[in-house]
Amino acid sequence: MTIRRLLLALALAGGFAGTPAAQTFIQMSDPQFGMFTKDADFAHETANLEFAIATANRLMPAFVVITGDLINKPTDAAQAAEYKRITAKLDPKIKLYSVPGNHDVGNEPTKESLAQYRERFGPDYYSFRIGDVAGVVLNSNLEKGAEKVPEEAAKMEAWFRNELERVKLAGARHIIVFQHISLFLKEPNEKDQYFNIPQVVRERYLRLLHEYGVQQVFAGHYHRNELGRDGDLEMVTSAPVGMPLGGAKSGLRVVTVKDGTVTHKFYDFGDLP
Repeated sequence: MTIRRLLLALALAGGFAGTPAAQTFIQMSDPQFGMFTKDADFAHETANLEFAIATANRLMPAFVVITGDLINKPTDAAQAAEYKRITAKLDPKIKLYSVPGNHDVGNEPTKESLAQYRERFGPDYYSFRIGDVAGVVLNSNLEKGAEKVPEEAAKMEAWFRNELERVKLAGARHIIVFQHISLFLKEPNEKDQYFNIPQVVRERYLRLLHEYGVQQVFAGHYHRNELGRDGDLEMVTSAPVGMPLGGAKSGLRVVTVKDGTVTHKFYDFGDLP
């Protein structure tokens, strides 16, 4: 589908952000500056993210969320500066939310790596409210590999429960969770692997998600698309803005919230003019 057809379809469905009928947002993931050339340069990542941001500026969604691996090498200041330079081109009327990935804080975060991320990009877990959507951003690295900072993992998990309770009581129609690493790719009981959250932690978080009626979790990390389900909960794993793997293509996901439902489609950059 071309951008023109997408615009028409969304307009016929009730419009873009700010209309009572529908609300849209865009998920981007893994711009990961430096991955294409193993940190020799980031020209390819620059071109891809600039195109993605320009696309968002044409579509004018309510917000853009970038689900982790903003850069490839956490100590590389130039990669971080380029990410911030390009995302600053987003129309100021569109909110931008960044999510930490394992390449941003390390596979096993430390106090130092978390402090560096927070100073550079802002909080690593937080929530926001736009229209019918209450977004909850998690640092999935504190779910995956928090051996060096167990107190940080416990703090985030306690905050998560309290925040779910708060936004539920505030009347949010849709509570949507954003993180980098998927809880699972296809099945909630799948075996532990690099691309999912360990079962012992996954089960705790899934219980919370079901308890508070969360029906969508959006993630990246896998560098290709995958959809999984656990009852009413949809686990959406999106291919990257940056370097794809496994035959996938670079692109972004457009999400529409309308009439109490959340629908979405991933668009390869080749689908866009």
